[in-house]
Amino acid sequence: MHNRLQPIRIVIADDHPIFRDGLRRLLETEDGFKVIGEACDGAEAVKLARQLKPDIMLLDLAMPRQPGLEALRELSTGVQHSVRVILLTAAAEKRQIVEALQLGARGVVLKDSATQLLIKSIHTVMSGEYWVGRESVSNLVQYLRNLVQSSGEEARQKKFGLTPRELEIVSAVVAGYSNKEIAEYFKISEDTVKHHLSNIFDKLGVSTRLELALFAVNQSLPLKPIA
Repeated sequence: MHNRLQPIRIVIADDHPIFRDGLRRLLETEDGFKVIGEACDGAEAVKLARQLKPDIMLLDLAMPRQPGLEALRELSTGVQHSVRVILLTAAAEKRQIVEALQLGARGVVLKDSATQLLIKSIHTVMSGEYWVGRESVSNLVQYLRNLVQSSGEEARQKKFGLTPRELEIVSAVVAGYSNKEIAEYFKISEDTVKHHLSNIFDKLGVSTRLELALFAVNQSLPLKPIA
């Protein structure tokens, strides 16, 4: 829990005035919260973040004129990266959660959650942890890894022309292994790993490991857990 004397300064970004109004009233009944601004779309949310430098931005995922993920991408790269963003969404697919967390969101909260859950998520994020759905997440890397693997298990078995060995190497990359570790794990040379990666990049049309990981999640590649 945060223990500063200053209230937690919050900006609400949502395109429904009734939702914003209700949320502001709820938050302001809570000790230690202060709503300092409201935005009706992603572009305005980014502008307010720059001007007001809030502690927390509650950002609706589905908004006109720059959706939540676009605004998040901009927020996480600019001078306003100190703003901790919690995405509000009616329904979150695993793919969106993974993308949001990789873009720098600190939390993802479903709009039908109880108020106490939202309040808890704000305190959790302020204390430096992450919040997804109904729980705090202290090890984000492990959480993403598990999400990625479970996405793979539910997969429609699309392989994009990858060989079984190439799929194993994609699994290892998604799990965060370096070329050296992959070489040791599969008992092959680093050059062979590089060769496989080069083929994989060509087949999938990606150019970085992060793009590869995102592609694997978005397309539900049948990944294997790497011990």
